[in-house]
Amino acid sequence: MKAKMLTRSAVAAAVVVALSAGYVAGHRDVPAPQVISPAAAAMMPAEAAAKTGIPDFSGLVETYGPAVVNISAKHVVKRTAMRGNGNGQQLPIDPSDPFYQFYRHFFGQMPGMQGPNGGGGDDDGGGDQPSASLGSGFIISSDGYVLTNAHVVDGANVVTVKLTDKREYKAKVVGADKQSDVAVLKIDAKDLPTVKIGDPRQSKVGQWVVAIGSPYGFDNTVTSGIISAKSRSLPNENYTPFIQTDVPVNPGNSGGPLFNLQGEVIGINSMIYSQTGGFQGLSFAIPINEAIKVKDDLVKTGHVSRGRLGVSVQSVNQTLADSFGMKKPRGALVSSVEAGGPAAKAGLQPGDVILSVNGTDVTDSSDLPSQIASIKPGTQADVQVWRDKSTKDLKVTIGSLSDAKLASNDDGGAAQMQGRLGVAVRPLTPQEKSSASVSHGLLVQDSGGAAASAGIQPGDVILAVNGRPVANVEQLKQAVSAAGNSLALLIQRDNAQIFVPVDLG
Repeated sequence: MKAKMLTRSAVAAAVVVALSAGYVAGHRDVPAPQVISPAAAAMMPAEAAAKTGIPDFSGLVETYGPAVVNISAKHVVKRTAMRGNGNGQQLPIDPSDPFYQFYRHFFGQMPGMQGPNGGGGDDDGGGDQPSASLGSGFIISSDGYVLTNAHVVDGANVVTVKLTDKREYKAKVVGADKQSDVAVLKIDAKDLPTVKIGDPRQSKVGQWVVAIGSPYGFDNTVTSGIISAKSRSLPNENYTPFIQTDVPVNPGNSGGPLFNLQGEVIGINSMIYSQTGGFQGLSFAIPINEAIKVKDDLVKTGHVSRGRLGVSVQSVNQTLADSFGMKKPRGALVSSVEAGGPAAKAGLQPGDVILSVNGTDVTDSSDLPSQIASIKPGTQADVQVWRDKSTKDLKVTIGSLSDAKLASNDDGGAAQMQGRLGVAVRPLTPQEKSSASVSHGLLVQDSGGAAASAGIQPGDVILAVNGRPVANVEQLKQAVSAAGNSLALLIQRDNAQIFVPVDLG
């Protein structure tokens, strides 16, 4: 069975040919085609909608479709021809140099000449060799600001925005934030069509939504569906509470808008969950209110500020809730606290269950990262926790999130090893080493795949692989890579050390 995967829905640029085939009925009893007048045809969408309950999206598309753009992002590399000078050195000759064609005509491929992929081969006279990708975006201000996905423009140095009226503009990347997958572009134009921004918090599961984008390069393709879920947490995407839909979204839809029936943008289509790379009923969009916050930071400062709590947390199941004296499972269970971090300074302890932040309930551990990240670093937050079978209120001065992501549902600093072994781990803190009476080891934050099948659990400490001690993530990666189809993990659990055989398959 093919492995399912989360796939960013950008598509590499290619020549696409659409073929259609007609089916000719050869049966005598096939009814003759019905002739419908233009006036009758114009009335059919409204009548059909009234009879079936399916809304007519044509007005929405006509009004806001012109604000949806096609984005071509290219990484252009100047290819330079080289030749030897007799001393073992290489001298550059620009393709525009008159001697370039002279040497090419008489000597063919010159020593050191590079093909488009860095190797030798036939040359076409030099020039720029672009690699390109296609995506979508939408105009949020009439003076030329455009929102799209960060992965659409990642690594590009030439970005082109094409409108529905065929106008094209070179775009400047104002900023891109990989953690939220939001990028802001600016084109030099005025009086542009714009979208209307909505509030995704007011949307409900089951409501109709519409996507407009350029799947596989087909500009301004319209698809529709419903909201399947809200505040969906995805692996490695700790700071975005995604909107899940069943809207057909395919490669090239990345960065396009997700509309509600009022014609308001409530999300940016970002990724799909697929076995094949194509749409299979699971699409995910970044809530537009989250994207606007990122946009404001990027335009103002060029980077995004996020809050940090300095804890690792896990979900609370019924068994844990019972053991803590809680009526029902809720909140985020603190499994470890970063020494000297904001949470530690405020008095948070392992075993606390975070119930709310600034009055907003933490329903599950997946809610906490985005709630903390949205708080401005340096501000004080009210955190309510469950401790010793009662609530306790604490005030925490929120820190600044570093690239290590030290305030996330998987501990942020954990390294995802979802390949052969299937564990997310992080090095032990000095306090944890002392508590466990070990000098090294990696704390398992999450377990899946082969590791979970072997019984490895969050909270286990991996001490060695096939007898070789591991003290950091890189050592673990190397040990797993060097292993065959199986390996033996020495782990510590509940102050006892055991070897666990793992079948890697």
